[in-house]
Amino acid sequence: MAGTEMKSDNSTKKKMLLFAVIVFLLGIGFSGLFGFALDSTNKTEFCTRCHSMKQNLIELKESVHWQSGSGVHAGCADCHVPKQFLPKMWAKIMAAKDVYHEILGTIDTPEKYEARRWQMANAVWKKMKDSDSRECRNCHSFDHMDLSEQARSARKKHDSATDKGNTCIDCHKGIAHEEPDEPELPEEPTEATGENQ
Repeated sequence: MAGTEMKSDNSTKKKMLLFAVIVFLLGIGFSGLFGFALDSTNKTEFCTRCHSMKQNLIELKESVHWQSGSGVHAGCADCHVPKQFLPKMWAKIMAAKDVYHEILGTIDTPEKYEARRWQMANAVWKKMKDSDSRECRNCHSFDHMDLSEQARSARKKHDSATDKGNTCIDCHKGIAHEEPDEPELPEEPTEATGENQ
């Protein structure tokens, strides 16, 4: 009887070990696939597959963020996707709205995109302001700026920016993409006629 119990114990331990090894291998596989998916969706080529993002790519390629004398290069994810895990996951979830609007047809033509550009730009600017321009600071840091190498106007603004509570996006809104024009507000009707002047 004792021999049967030992065989059963060994069999159970082997099954548990096999189960643990399988779970471990599945975990490694999932982690690898998850990392691959994150990396793939952070590529500029992925971001600009939708028609609505083609204009953004053209604008980015004309900016100093795409090509510079020092060889520094920034793609879509460098400015729009945080490096930290939880903010990165949130950014990925929020990016799904762009795909949704592309499929829905809200921004699938240049004209429709331009009609919503002011609204979309303001959402990005707010996100950057709320994060203290976190993604900008991955490359640009007040602590590492040589203010003596900057033009007087930039030196003065950068020197006092943190004291004033300013962050990168407060002054650099049109740096990588064309800054949209603020839509004109409709004129208020006059009291006498009830019509626009």
